[in-house]
Amino acid sequence: MSEVLEDGDIYFLYRPRVGEQHVDSLEEVQRLLVVLHPWRGRQRLRLLVVGRKHLPEIDEHNRFWGFVDTVVSRPQQLYEALRPRQYETKTRGERLQPAARPAAEGAYSIARHDDHTHLAYQLELPHRLGPPQHELDIEPEASYIVTVKNPQAPSPPGVGLPGPGKAKLPADLQERFHGRRFAPLDPPRFLDHGGVELVLIGAAHDASAELGIDLDAEVERAARNTIFEDLRIGRAEQPAAPLLTGQWQ
Repeated sequence: MSEVLEDGDIYFLYRPRVGEQHVDSLEEVQRLLVVLHPWRGRQRLRLLVVGRKHLPEIDEHNRFWGFVDTVVSRPQQLYEALRPRQYETKTRGERLQPAARPAAEGAYSIARHDDHTHLAYQLELPHRLGPPQHELDIEPEASYIVTVKNPQAPSPPGVGLPGPGKAKLPADLQERFHGRRFAPLDPPRFLDHGGVELVLIGAAHDASAELGIDLDAEVERAARNTIFEDLRIGRAEQPAAPLLTGQWQ
């Protein structure tokens, strides 16, 4: 059995590559983004970036790197991170990167399980998964072992965030590493600090059975709102087709 440390709403979004107004495949995606909106405690939203543009494959038990990009207290503050962006280039002039587009939403739990922690989720939308969810490896339900990297530990060349981007943790969280390079995501408030680096490892398709938690009940709580109501983002800038129909847009 496991102990739930935190639960809330989870949203998956993808940001198209610069100049790609219409996405037809993963090749035209620049980043996979994950928003965690806890239900209890201090109001906050965390925007996470998954390093390989898709989630780890469960059966392969892949290890993927990610990091906390932004932590805000109000949904409107996420607008800057999700909105369209204009770029000025020397060779090609002004270019547009479209807004991030929602691909799935549901409920999540962060759970302590033996000597490690899991991030588990179950989807509410889309009702039928399609090409975006399959290529992004977003399962209807899944569990990932998640660990936090010690920001004071060195990284191999070319791996992880550069020095200025690394998290500066309060003393009580830094002590959780006990000098090690990694620690469980316990407590989840590690995620309240921008620049925190994570490793996700595919663990199980049936997260409810593996962890002994009722994700169906969590999804019923999450179903009150969609990403557009909860995060207060506009449907004009963030097309709804991937979320509602399971099709690229």
